[in-house]
Amino acid sequence: MKFEKNTFKKRLSSMLAVDFRRAFTSPLYYLMVGISLVIPILILVMVTMMDGSVSVNPQTGEETIMKGFDTVWQIIGSAGGAGAMSMDITSMCNINMMYFAVAVFVCIFISDDFRSGYAKNLFTVRSKKDDYIISKMAISFVAGASMLIAFFIGSMIGGKVAGLSFDLGSVSAANVVMSMLSKIFLVSIFAAIFVMAAVIAKQKLWLSILLSLGIGMLFFTMVPIITPLDAGIVNVILCLVGGAIFSVGIGIGSYHILRKTNIV
Repeated sequence: MKFEKNTFKKRLSSMLAVDFRRAFTSPLYYLMVGISLVIPILILVMVTMMDGSVSVNPQTGEETIMKGFDTVWQIIGSAGGAGAMSMDITSMCNINMMYFAVAVFVCIFISDDFRSGYAKNLFTVRSKKDDYIISKMAISFVAGASMLIAFFIGSMIGGKVAGLSFDLGSVSAANVVMSMLSKIFLVSIFAAIFVMAAVIAKQKLWLSILLSLGIGMLFFTMVPIITPLDAGIVNVILCLVGGAIFSVGIGIGSYHILRKTNIV
């Protein structure tokens, strides 16, 4: 009798198949993608309705005029990363918010493994910890990319409903495509960070979300600079290569954390 060797490739393929099936049959995935689609529609319509409205500070009497979006592309990004440190609504309420939505998905998805006892059973009878980390990072990347694409589609719908201009100005359609590709490739870094936070917290969902949001905020201001609306091929390559390098490094760290800590 000849026993077939359980190689790393076979283990990983099996783990990926299980995780992708769990993710794509889970209401959580479709809920998060659906929210990503609806959010830009609500933002563009509501901000456009409030454009030009005046609010008065009752203590100082200072007037503040609400400024909305000039074009639909402002919710995707700004040319040259302008406004990266700005706190106005058009700079804060844009597609970059979706990186934090990815954190919520990753933390809930992984935390459920440890709360239900699935992870303990998995490591006992089926998979290795390195397979688990790689699979979770892959799922997180796909989920994050789906949310960004859904947000982009929602932005186009919201812009049409709100009657906003689709004029690209000095930016070309190719720039917008490369900006989106850059943002998608950048998901790999955030996904790796969120997986590490979830592995540290395990069944403590609240802790994993706090860690993910806290660490993610440190990198958040870099997103509009690295992935501007007028992005070029250099931005795409930078995000692709940087994402791969950081993912491997953070993934190795997550593996060692999972290997040296208790499963429960």
